[in-house]
Amino acid sequence: MPDIDNDLLSIQEARTLATAAHQAQKQFIHASQAEVDRICQAMSEAAFAAAERLGRMASEETGYGVPEHKTLKNIISSKLLWDAIKDIPTVGIIRQDAKKKTVEIAWPMGVIAALTPSTNPTSTTMYKTLISVKARNGIVIAPHPFAAKCCVETTRLMVEAGERAGMPKGLVSCMTKVTLPGTQELMKHKYVALILATGGSDMVRAAHSVGKPAYGVGPGNVPVYVDRSADLQRAAKYIVASKAFDHSVICATEQAVIADKPIAAQLEELMKAEGAYFVNDEQARALAGILFAGHLPNPKSVGKSPQQLAQMCGIGVPSSARILVARLKSVGSAEPLSGEKLTTVLGWYETDGWEAGCERSLELINYGGRGHSLVIHAQDEKVITQFGLEKPVFRILVNTFGTLGATGYTTGVMPSMTLGSGGVGGAITGDNITVHHLYNIKRIAYEITPPPEAAMRPGSTDDPSQLSGKINQAAVTVGAAENQIDEIVRRVLAELKK
Repeated sequence: MPDIDNDLLSIQEARTLATAAHQAQKQFIHASQAEVDRICQAMSEAAFAAAERLGRMASEETGYGVPEHKTLKNIISSKLLWDAIKDIPTVGIIRQDAKKKTVEIAWPMGVIAALTPSTNPTSTTMYKTLISVKARNGIVIAPHPFAAKCCVETTRLMVEAGERAGMPKGLVSCMTKVTLPGTQELMKHKYVALILATGGSDMVRAAHSVGKPAYGVGPGNVPVYVDRSADLQRAAKYIVASKAFDHSVICATEQAVIADKPIAAQLEELMKAEGAYFVNDEQARALAGILFAGHLPNPKSVGKSPQQLAQMCGIGVPSSARILVARLKSVGSAEPLSGEKLTTVLGWYETDGWEAGCERSLELINYGGRGHSLVIHAQDEKVITQFGLEKPVFRILVNTFGTLGATGYTTGVMPSMTLGSGGVGGAITGDNITVHHLYNIKRIAYEITPPPEAAMRPGSTDDPSQLSGKINQAAVTVGAAENQIDEIVRRVLAELKK
C-alpha cells in the first residue's frame, strides 16, 4: 500500500473547508439578527455545558496547564463572552446619526481562517467561533497539531448546536488533518478574507506574511509593579494565584514582580505564605537551562507545575509550591528568566520608588512584551496614572489578576482570547479582539453642507500645457518691462545731475 501524503491531505481539506464555508456564508449573509443570535446562543450554551469535559480533554491532550482552570477559560469564552456580545447589533443598520445624516450598515468579512494555540485550544476555538458567526462570517479553525483532537471536538459540539438552530452546513468547521502546508494553504485560499491568529511569534509572522488582512498578537512579557501604597496582602494573593493559573500559559500572565523596596521584604513573606517558593541562584540557573530552547520557550517546560519543572532540571522544591520565584538583577539575553515564561516561574526585582519601578517595567516590556499588558498594585492614583501614561502597552491592569483581568473576567475589557499588541507590538490593533473587529461598516451619507460656489463654476478651459506657456511668456514680458523702466529712471537721474 503506498504511503499517505499527510501534507497533500491537509491541503485538500483546507481547500474543501474554505470552499464550503464560502458557500454557506453567501447564504448566511441574508440571515436576520434574530436568526444570527439564536444560532450563536445555541452554540454558546453547548460549549458552556461541555466546558469541564473539554477543559480536561485539552489538558490531557497537550500536557499543559490545569483542567479546572481550562474549564474556567472555557466558561469565559462561551457564557461570559456571549453575555458581553449578545446585544451588539451586527446585521443591517447598526447606527444612525440624525445630525450628520449618516447611516451605518454592518457587512461581514467573509471567511475567517482561525489559527488556535496549544496553550488555550478549546477556549480559543469557542471564542473565535462565536465572534465570527455573530458578525455573519464563515470560519475554518486551524488547530495546533498538539491540540487538534480537543479543537475538533469543541467545533463538533458547537456546529451540531448551531445547525439545529438553523446555521447553514459548512459555515463553521475545523481541520482534522493538520500540517504546516495545510494551514498555509488555508491562509492563502482565495475565499479566506481575514486571518485571526493566536499563538507563538512564528505563527503570527506567518499570518501577516500571506498578503491577507490579519489580526495577530505578540508575546507578553508582563511586569507586575507593587508600589509601597499597595494592599500587600491582596497583591501577594493575586500575584501567586494568577501566575499559578493554568500553570501560566496565558500570555497576559505576570512574568516578573517589581517590588518597591520599602515593602519588598513584607511582600516576599506574604507571597511565600501563598505558595511562592524562592529558588537560589544555582536553582535559577538550572531552571533557565530547561525553560528555553535558544530564545524561545521550550515546549517541554510550557504549562508545567513547579514540581514537574523541578524534576526536569534536578532540583528539589516543596510539594506546597504553587510557583517558583527567581531573584534577577538585569533584563536581556544574559538573564534568560527575564523573558516571557509560559510556565510557573516568576522573576523578582526590587527598585526604590515608582520612578525606578517604571524604568524596570519598561525594560521588561521592551524585552519581548511591547504593546501587550502590565499589572500594577497600588492605591496611589498618581502612580497608577503615570504607569498608564508612560508604558507602551494597551492593557494596564490595576489591583487584579493579569490572567483574568486582561481576558475580561475581572475587569471591564471585552472578554477575549486574542489580545492585540498594537503598532508597537507589530499588530494592527491594541484592542481585545472581539466581534467589532470582524465586520466592516458601509455608510450612507446625505449632503449636510452644500458645495461652495467655486466648485460650481467651470473655471479655465485652457490646455494646461498652453496655459503654462502663456504664464512663461507673461513672465518674460513683465521682465522686459521692468528693464525698460530701469533704463528710463537712469536717464532721468543723469539729466538731473547736469
